Amino acid sequence: MTKRKLKGFTLIELMIVVAIIGILAAIAIPNFIKFQARSKQGEAKTNLKSLFTAQKTYFAEKDTYSSLMGTIGFSPERGNRYAIRMDPACVWETRNLTAPGNTGTATCIEVDTFRFAGSTAQPAVDATASAVLPAPPLGNTALATQAEVQPTAVGGFSALALGNADNDSSIDSWLMSSYNATFVVGTCFEAANNPAGTAYNTYNDVSCP
Repeated sequence: MTKRKLKGFTLIELMIVVAIIGILAAIAIPNFIKFQARSKQGEAKTNLKSLFTAQKTYFAEKDTYSSLMGTIGFSPERGNRYAIRMDPACVWETRNLTAPGNTGTATCIEVDTFRFAGSTAQPAVDATASAVLPAPPLGNTALATQAEVQPTAVGGFSALALGNADNDSSIDSWLMSSYNATFVVGTCFEAANNPAGTAYNTYNDVSCP
């Protein structure tokens, strides 16, 4: 009885397979990381939309807007990656413990560092962020670098969502406003015209460094 000769892979064949796997990984991994970061941005848009709805509901009842998160009934779920700012002079709701602090007087909400330890609790807007609101009505004040408008009875409001979507040094920033606004278009920004009530990515941390 003749013995069958066993065949195996040669070293060159194994090296070719490893090289192919390496090339595929080099293409797939960065795209997966970007996709994962974009999914995190959904939190910013969802929370800003909820805040817009809360402000409009409050205005329908009281004929005024408020910068107090608790007054308008806005409180995003714990585990938030994005901070929410609704006033240039923030009174922060802290989220570094099991129970949040300053909930009654808060005009801004920190990143939940109880869930994401090591994250920046109160992120600042990137210096290159592009967001220019139209001149606010009488009685409002605007902070140009932050694109925030102090809510008042005769005016409108705007709010920012700020967070780190891809774990680099830049901050992803989103704006929600009661104004129709026009923005500067660039590689890190979206469309020029932004209707009231829609979230605008003032600095896209996923697409830019």
